[in-house]
Amino acid sequence: MQQTILIVDDEQDILELLKYNLEKEGYNTLTASNGRKAIEAARKGVDLVLLDVMMPEMDGLEVCKILRSRAETAEIPIVFLTARDSEVDEVVGLELGADDYIIKPVRVRTLIARIKRTLRRRAPDSERQSAEPIIVGEIEILPENYIVRISGREVPFPRKEFQVLLFLVRHPDRVIKRETLLNEIWGRDVYVIDRTVDVHIRKIREKLGKHAELIDTVKGVGYRFKKELD
Repeated sequence: MQQTILIVDDEQDILELLKYNLEKEGYNTLTASNGRKAIEAARKGVDLVLLDVMMPEMDGLEVCKILRSRAETAEIPIVFLTARDSEVDEVVGLELGADDYIIKPVRVRTLIARIKRTLRRRAPDSERQSAEPIIVGEIEILPENYIVRISGREVPFPRKEFQVLLFLVRHPDRVIKRETLLNEIWGRDVYVIDRTVDVHIRKIREKLGKHAELIDTVKGVGYRFKKELD
């Protein structure tokens, strides 16, 4: 079955270039020239969104945030394509739930390779494990549904935060290096910095509330999920 990629860019020549090359590679494509149209198109059902950051009216970061907040689009892989080249932009994009971040100008063959890797990583090993609910004290995790309940109340977790929490919980009392989390959750072929993991851990702790101390920081190494509070 052909996979469908939504290409979002306000520059017509880039839309046409990417559309031509992706269809040549065997993908179906949809295109959108602004954020509003992108959100409407994504709801039709696509396998990946190739999303420009710098657009008028609604930029790609805002589009990503909206897509991740809606159930029908929350799990669609998102690859940013942008002329911006700074650590701050990269961290912000990944915090919002992007799967990859590619700087313009980019070689088409390189872009296609990154798209293929992103699609392959859509269901990483950490997700393909048992789908049985995991219960740790007052925390209940439903891997198959991306649901976290704390003291019986469902708490929304963006995809990456959910995957980080799930990986830690599945390896209790074991110190997990930041590098391991980066490789397992973001993949070995995507360059992200250690700070990305730290930001996700901070947000996870905020959502865990009184259970935040279950995630222990091992200074200079990584993190450990404790089975119970000390």
